[in-house]
Formats: sequence, C-alpha cells, structure tokens
Amino acid sequence: MSDTISKLLSPRSVAIIGASADPQKTTGRPVAYLRKHGYSGRIMPVNPKVERIGDLPCYPDIASLPDVPDVAVVLLSAERAHLAVKELSARGCAAAIVLASGYTETGDEGARRQQQLIEAAGPMRILGPNTIGLVNLTDKIVLSPSGALEMSEFPVGGIGVVSQSGGILGALLSRAAARGIGLSKLISTSNEVDLELADFIDHLADDPATQVIALYVETVRNPAKFRAACLKAARRGKPVVAFKIGRSEAGAKAAVSHTGAMAGADSMYDALFNQIGVIRAQNFSDLLDIPAALVTHRLLRGKRVAVLTSTGGAGTLVSDDLGVAGFETPAPDAATAGALRALQTGGEAVLDRNPIDVTLAGLRPELLRGAINALLASPSYDALVIIVGSSSLAMPELMVDAIKECLPNSDKPVMAYISPHAPEVGALLTRSGVPAFAAAESCTAALVAMLRVRHFTPTEESDAAAAPIETGPLPGGALDEMQAKQLFARFGVPCARESAVACAADAEAVARDLGDRVVLKILSSQITHKSDVGGVAVNLSSATIGERLSRMVADVKSSCGVTPGRFLVQEMVSGGTELILGMHRDALGTAILLGMGGVTAELFKDVTMRLLRQDEQGLRPLSRAQALSMVQDLKTWPLLDGFRGRPKADVQALVDAIVAFSRMVAQLGERLVEAEINPIFALDQGLGVRAADGVAVLS
Repeated sequence: MSDTISKLLSPRSVAIIGASADPQKTTGRPVAYLRKHGYSGRIMPVNPKVERIGDLPCYPDIASLPDVPDVAVVLLSAERAHLAVKELSARGCAAAIVLASGYTETGDEGARRQQQLIEAAGPMRILGPNTIGLVNLTDKIVLSPSGALEMSEFPVGGIGVVSQSGGILGALLSRAAARGIGLSKLISTSNEVDLELADFIDHLADDPATQVIALYVETVRNPAKFRAACLKAARRGKPVVAFKIGRSEAGAKAAVSHTGAMAGADSMYDALFNQIGVIRAQNFSDLLDIPAALVTHRLLRGKRVAVLTSTGGAGTLVSDDLGVAGFETPAPDAATAGALRALQTGGEAVLDRNPIDVTLAGLRPELLRGAINALLASPSYDALVIIVGSSSLAMPELMVDAIKECLPNSDKPVMAYISPHAPEVGALLTRSGVPAFAAAESCTAALVAMLRVRHFTPTEESDAAAAPIETGPLPGGALDEMQAKQLFARFGVPCARESAVACAADAEAVARDLGDRVVLKILSSQITHKSDVGGVAVNLSSATIGERLSRMVADVKSSCGVTPGRFLVQEMVSGGTELILGMHRDALGTAILLGMGGVTAELFKDVTMRLLRQDEQGLRPLSRAQALSMVQDLKTWPLLDGFRGRPKADVQALVDAIVAFSRMVAQLGERLVEAEINPIFALDQGLGVRAADGVAVLS
C-alpha cells in the first residue's frame, strides 16, 4: 500500500485522460497546472480530438500511450470513467484519480456506477471519485484542477492535509498561502471508493516532509483502521488535528435508555478522538491555526503565559481568553521584573505586570528583543504571546526581525496576535517561525493543543481478556428491571437487595425483611422510565407500602393505560452519589458512558465516554486505569473526591463496577442492544457501590 501511495503522490509519469487543450476549461487545467508549478516528470495527455497540447503530444486513447503511467487523472464523466479505469488497470497503472461526480452521493443509480468503478479498477488503486485530486507541494506535483492553483507560489512546510471534501482542499491551500503557512501534501479523498482517510494518515506518518496532519472529516468509514493510523502518527511524534463537521446532527437515536439520548454520534467522535490523541478543531479556522503552532515543535511545559503587548486593550483580550481556558498570566517574578525595568530609558513602558505593556515603545527593536529574551528566560513563564499593534504597520520588518532573533534562545512557544487587520504582517511572522493569529481565541486554541500533545501517550490500555462469565440462556427483547440487574450481577456489578411481589401482603413482608425502609416500583419490561408514569415510590415501610401499592396501580393505569401486576420491593439506598453507567453502539464502535445520574442525567449531561477496542478476538473491556480516568474526567469528580469536607466516595469499588460492566458489554457483543444502570450509587469509602435501577435489551 505504501509503495502505491508513494507513486500516487510522487509519480514519475502522469496520464491525463480526457485532457483539453483549453487551459480555461476544468479538463484543461491539470496539464496547465502541472507545467505551471514545475512538474519534472512525463505528462501524457489523452484525447482523440487533439493532436498536441502545447508542445506535448496528445494520444488518441489509453492503448496508444507509449509507457504505462504511474498515475492517471481521469477527467471523463461518471458514465464513461469506468471504461478508462478498466483500460488503465489492464495496462498496469498503479493508481487513478477519478474526478467525476454522480456516484453514491446522488442515489441508487450513482451507487451502481460506483460499484461498476470498483469492479473496473481490479488491483489498481482509486482516489475518489468526486475528488478534486491532490497537491504535493514538497515535490511540486499538482494533480488537480482546483482554481486555487492559479496562485503562482505556495509556502512549502510540514503540514499535511487530508480532506473528505474537494472544495475544502482548495480553501485550505489558498488560505494557508495567504497566511504564510507551509503545507506538504493535500489530498481530497471524497467518496473513498478505495483509498480513504486512514490510508493517507498512515502514509503521512512515515513522510519525512510532514510533521503535523490536518483532517477535514465528514465520516470515518473504517474506525479500526483510522484508530491504528492515528496512533501510528502519535507514536511518530506527528500530531493529528481534525475538524469534524456534523456536530449539529440529531445524533441521539430514539432509545429506551438515558444513555441512548445522551450519547449522540458527535459524542462518539469526541470519545474516539480523545482516546487516540486526535486534537479536535472546534472551528474551521483552527484547522490551520493549531497545526501552524504545532509544526514549530516548541514545548509547552505548563499553563503560565506571558503576554507582551504594544496595545493595552488587545493584551487584556488575550489574557482574558487564556484565563477562561485555565491558563495563568502571572506578574513577572522579582528577577524578571528587574530585568525588564533595566531595559527602560524613560518611564513610558509598564514592564512589571502581565500583560507587559510597551505601548509607546513598539518601534524600538532593542527594547522588544530585551523584553522577549527576559520573558523567555524567566522561570515564571511557559509560553509567550506577543501582541502586534498598529505601530508595527509602518515598519513590520523591525518587529518581525526582533522576534525572530530571539527564537533560538528558548524552546518555549512564541506566538503572535495581530491586533489590527494586517494579514501581510501575520504572514511575515508565520514564515519566520512565529505562528500569527487574527483572533485572540486562536492563541488559546493553539496553546490548549500544545498541552494536549505534550500529555498524550499513545498506548492501548486494555486488560487481557478475562475468562467468559457463564450467563445461562438469555431471553430476547427488553428485560424487566430485576432481570437486567441479575444480568449485571453475574458479571460482578453489586446490586441493591430486592424481591419481586404481586400483592400488598407480599410487599409488606419483603419490606420487613429488607429493614423497613424500602422503594416500591412497578416491574415491567415495557415501561422503562417508571417515574414518568407514577411507578416509583421511595422511603416506604411495611406499614405504608400496601396502601401505596394500591395507589400506584391506579396512578400508572391513569397515566398510560397499563395495569401493573408485578412490583419490585428494593432496599432504599441512601447517601452516596448517583451516577449513570451505560453502553452505546453506533457505526464508530461500542462505548461505555459514565455520568452523573438519577432523574437529572439528561438535564446536566456531565458525561464521559470510552470506546472499547476491537481486535481479532472481539471487543476488549476497559482496564482499571481507563475506568479511573473516566471517573476523574467528570466535571463533578470533586464531589466523589471529598469536595469541601464531603466524605470521599468508594472510587475503587466504582472502578470495579465500570470494568465489570464493560466485561459484560464486551462478552455479549452484538447480542446486547442496550444496557444501562441509572442510578448506580457510589457510597462512602469502604461501603462499595449499589446498582439501584437497570435497563437491558437483548437482540
């Protein structure tokens, strides 16, 4: 595969099938752009109606080509592209780029054409269809008709781009060029009939010219392959940054559990990205901003940031946004403040606070250099953000050169926020190794990403497969609450004590046995959200439960037309913290969800998720380390850890329950459609956990 992609990205010869002699036409652009941007290999246009394109001979058909091309760009319509693909494959061409649209994106007829294309390709690899092609700036190879290639020059650098949208490729190419951001390779995968995102991530992980990989993602078609490729890139020290569209889609399916409502498709992508070290770009602009910072390879060791400003308002804007994200902007320590004060020749600069204000000294390079070096040398700071104000517009080179001269003195991150609208100054800085941004928020996003890269360790934490648990024959369909908890208990999840009853007298007897402080619930596999229909009553005793049972029958019948005949009498678990523990499955895989639970679970949505790893043996359960990290990910983790004198929860017992639940999910696999415990009580330290309610649906 790697050899084929190498040929695709760096072909020694290219055939252009359906080439036009008119460079103004889309079909005329590939030949024109190859020549314009300095391709040194052989170009072989194919068009039966044209004898020459410029000084190049044009061949009437594929059979007439004098040599087998490494790569062919197919410019024919969807109705004819497969015919050319079949001929190229028969001749031994390594790969074809199919630009035509009209495939699966158009419906059933398009899907038929796409299948036809796959069959025609045989062993030959296909990029596309519906692609804009690729651009290899490293080697001056452009295999694309994108109008962005009308530009004459592009900065060459270490950022590789893989986009599932063709139009976005051109947008990123032109935007990066305007901002002085150097790219290495850009590939549009589009319909991904064959080659896909993961193939190019895997290849770019080995590409010496690429240091950071940026992705524009519509969908991940092969999660296991994507996961492996991103982890490979992380092990190679190459961060992956992804902008995933579709965040607003109604990803939460109609489900019987709270988990199904909370774990939408976008949450699954967040979980996947987090586990494999992919940095998610929250805004489209971040897809260039974050890689521009990461490609500098400067090390962010902490959260203390110095803001050096020549315009007070902009400095406050940056420091305020940093503070919202958890960064600190402390005043200089005594030694650093002394070094800064020593730079002053007058009283015009304010150098003993943060932001460090050199408002009236913005055109004095010696002061700027001195301040930058003092801040980079300071033990009080982990990074430096320089505000470039309007005073720099008159002589931008003065400021850029001053900053550039200081870079070799430290490996701390240095970035710039351009306060006026001055894209040329930003491009000048970026080309000099200082990523420059037009928004204060971009500085924060870049620093957050740098911290994330520093702290991510590409490991696959998963305990070895445990011996299977004997479950006996399992029913199909929705289980009632008692059956669900019996299933959970088989795998080691502690559950509250309870008994099923059918009448008031039995309920009174069970209440006495359980300690005379109990919960009464209807027991039904059809009614999952029992409290919504009046099917739950708490804090009952043997003296009150009989009358309450009779009233519950009437309430449920009035609410939903069902007359309950079976009930659950359960010990009342008091104290502790209510959590929700569930599973969710979609096209990305199977995930375990943990969150703050009870009736407000969907309201607060304080949840975290982990996807179970799938290998040849099937799904792997979570390790204890993964389960603990889930607990600590919750915003409300402090409540479990003794917040303000509150008793600490039995976190180790909670971790055991999460691992046990994940073992059940892994062992039952596709047989388990839905499963959830809500609530599971994390009791005080030493008292364990108790599952107090549960849902399970089996196929």
